Amino acid sequence: MIRVTVWNEYIHEQKYEGIRKVYPKGIHGCIAEFLEKDENITVQCATLDMSEHGLTEEVLANTDVLIWWGHCCHEGVSDEVVERVKKYVLQGMGLIALHSAHHSKIMKSLLGTSLNLKWHHGDKEKLICVNPSHPIAAGVSEQIILEEEEMYGEYFDIPKPDDVVFLGWFASGEVFRSGCTFTRGRGKIFYFQPGHEEYPIYYMTEIQKIITNAVYWATPVNYLSKPYECKEAKWE
Repeated sequence: MIRVTVWNEYIHEQKYEGIRKVYPKGIHGCIAEFLEKDENITVQCATLDMSEHGLTEEVLANTDVLIWWGHCCHEGVSDEVVERVKKYVLQGMGLIALHSAHHSKIMKSLLGTSLNLKWHHGDKEKLICVNPSHPIAAGVSEQIILEEEEMYGEYFDIPKPDDVVFLGWFASGEVFRSGCTFTRGRGKIFYFQPGHEEYPIYYMTEIQKIITNAVYWATPVNYLSKPYECKEAKWE
């Protein structure tokens, strides 16, 4: 089984009734729910208010891929936990950073830039797959329409990605590198822009497909190679 930990601040859903109506189980609960439909994936959740933010040595040691959603409390994450997560990513744990997690301490630490961008609320987005051969894009439409999403626009201050898989085009005329991959140490990182807390983006089948694909892609290579090992093979 691929072991996924979904981390969420879980602040907006508790504080604002409108957001709670969109994600009554929290954003982490929504993501966990669709990932668990895959028989090869097992999921646990962690939130900011848990001891050590739920990201203890034991939890991370039993995580193949960490999904991170954060927005208003990036500074509330302890530096000790950030360094612990970074250690595991460099050792091979996959990291999927969603939406405003671009400004999380862990992303800034791993990528080394400000990760600043332009933004405004409430815009229509056309998510365009520009790298259809990439594993994260497998089975995904060429274009996905998000009727309402928070606009993120260039310039996006990131180091050169390994790959750009998706571009976002917004009705206001802005464009954005909406799906980018990076490698740090042995760990694979995928940043994916859609997912503002006010909109039901994570209920969309194609968004779920992209995140599920990203889980498989980011899973450590050593784990994925195990099913293909031939134990009876003999070398002369």
